[in-house]
Amino acid sequence: MSRSEKVTFEGSTGELLSGLLDLPDGPVKGWGVFSHGFTLGKDSPAASRMCKALAESGIGMLRFDNLGLGDSAGLWSEGSFSHKVADTVRAAEFMRAEGRQISLLVGHSFGGAAVLAAASAIPELDAVATVAAPFSPKHVAHVFDAALDKILRDGSAEVDLGGKRVEIRRHFVEDLENADLTDCIKRLHKPLIVLHSPTDNTVGIENASTIFQTARHPRSFVSLEGSDHLLTGKGQAARAAKIIAAWADQYLDAGR
Repeated sequence: MSRSEKVTFEGSTGELLSGLLDLPDGPVKGWGVFSHGFTLGKDSPAASRMCKALAESGIGMLRFDNLGLGDSAGLWSEGSFSHKVADTVRAAEFMRAEGRQISLLVGHSFGGAAVLAAASAIPELDAVATVAAPFSPKHVAHVFDAALDKILRDGSAEVDLGGKRVEIRRHFVEDLENADLTDCIKRLHKPLIVLHSPTDNTVGIENASTIFQTARHPRSFVSLEGSDHLLTGKGQAARAAKIIAAWADQYLDAGR
């Protein structure tokens, strides 16, 4: 069993971000940071189950709420993909300052795009894992397509995302338009594992194929047969985490 420890650190906007550190009970093989999906938060099933399973495999994981989500301060509407990337780097810096410099970045969905963009700014990083990630961050715009004209015309609009009302502002949309992961992936220079379900109806598996084809070796591709996008089915998140842990094992002590 793993245990969790509450932490806070300052994000890129100066607001305090709230996190949980899932700690292994036994020896620590390495440390990692997890980046959650679009508006999901650190306590979403994918984030909590994957990080706990990674901790049980000996990898201590920091998962945290992005700006204005969960227990973190600030307004989500003031954030952007660029902020999400910058806060992922801040999380790694926090871990480094705590004497727990990270070896592994794991990102789910929109967070998978964020870890690909953040990786180059974390020099001690040894490996990167994406789960159900889009190749292009602007893929997420499909969830508020109906409000896009209003956002661009009026500067913002409230949209319903899975029963949660959130404000999306023009700067968020423009930031997505400017985000291109092609160079980030080509210049990753870190081992990468891409996990994706062939039946993902939210982010199609062609996204994983493009990420994989764009990346340089060492790269690995694992099909999460039978999983849904949010990894809510029984054992889905833990299975993904065990695959990542087994793959990452060879890299965790690299360069130490």
